[in-house]
Amino acid sequence: MERTMYVTRLKLTDFRNYARADIEFAPRHVVLTGNNGAGKTNLMEALSLLSPGRGMRRAAYGDLIKAGEPQRFAIFTELDGMEGPVEIGTGFSQADEGGRKVRINGAPARSADELLDHARVLWLTPSMDGLFTGPAGDRRRFLDRLVLSVDPGHGKRAVDFERAMRSRNRILSDGRNEPVWLDGLESQMAELGAAIFAARREVVGLLAALVADRPDPATFPVALLALEGFEIMSDTGDATDAEERYAQALRAGRYRDQAAGRTLEGPHRMDLAVTHKAKNIAAGLCSTGEQKALMIGLILAHARLVRDMAGHPPLMLLDEIAAHLDEGRRAALFDLVDDLGGQAFMTGTDQSLFEALGGRAQVFHVSEGSLAPAS
Repeated sequence: MERTMYVTRLKLTDFRNYARADIEFAPRHVVLTGNNGAGKTNLMEALSLLSPGRGMRRAAYGDLIKAGEPQRFAIFTELDGMEGPVEIGTGFSQADEGGRKVRINGAPARSADELLDHARVLWLTPSMDGLFTGPAGDRRRFLDRLVLSVDPGHGKRAVDFERAMRSRNRILSDGRNEPVWLDGLESQMAELGAAIFAARREVVGLLAALVADRPDPATFPVALLALEGFEIMSDTGDATDAEERYAQALRAGRYRDQAAGRTLEGPHRMDLAVTHKAKNIAAGLCSTGEQKALMIGLILAHARLVRDMAGHPPLMLLDEIAAHLDEGRRAALFDLVDDLGGQAFMTGTDQSLFEALGGRAQVFHVSEGSLAPAS
């Protein structure tokens, strides 16, 4: 079956444990099998850099360079993207200033945000299994990636808010009485904070509806989603009212924030609360297996939301996705992923775990930084 968006070629140079790699893919799902440490997840990480940010491991770019090689890496991809066939290159050099560079059809991109015009990339990794029990900051970053996939402007709003907040914190910590500067920064924070809150609330609401309306809710438990923190924002009133309330709170809280050494109220203090609906238990108190199932259901719902809002299914990177699922759940998962209509890359140590995919996937064996079609 032809797919509406898929990667057709991936070339790596001095990336992680790959000195050189050049792989062509068919318009199908891709399964990567091999021993631990062979380089399966490294390939997925390279593909995750088709989106803004530091990829699925959030590693420093310098750490992505192959050990012992010149201080740079390069990734080149060909894909049938959201705007048609496109060539995307990205890389990083220790000799250059700034972050990684992005080229689209050979031309330098103004920013990595231009990648969102061509592909939306979602991933699920074993490191995310602890999301529900980890710190709120991890769930906030997870939520913001969900928002960014359907609202490309969200990333810039978040960066601009952080920059304004740091400037305000610096003025307060220095003990300077600069009301004009503070008023300006707080007005900017209020405008951006209200927009960030509204974007998060909208996506959580849409996602909650899709989670509850999954085709097979019995396979993966339904999650109830809610936002916590930033209580000054309410569901009533227009955006201007929300901005003014937050601006007033910032002005009234200057001495408190100065004493604390940080801003105590704002979108940077929010959290995503997840509850197992059938059991009415917070996700953080569920068993490890239940948490995994909740996360899978949430990612699948988010993929549907991206497809519906962006008009194209996302590229899905599912690392070690089948390891802890029984045969029935694996088959159901593969059907749900396939129904999305996009391309998924999946990894596992045992090829037999993916038998239910049949001819819907290409299978490659990964060994010591090289790939070969599996028998």
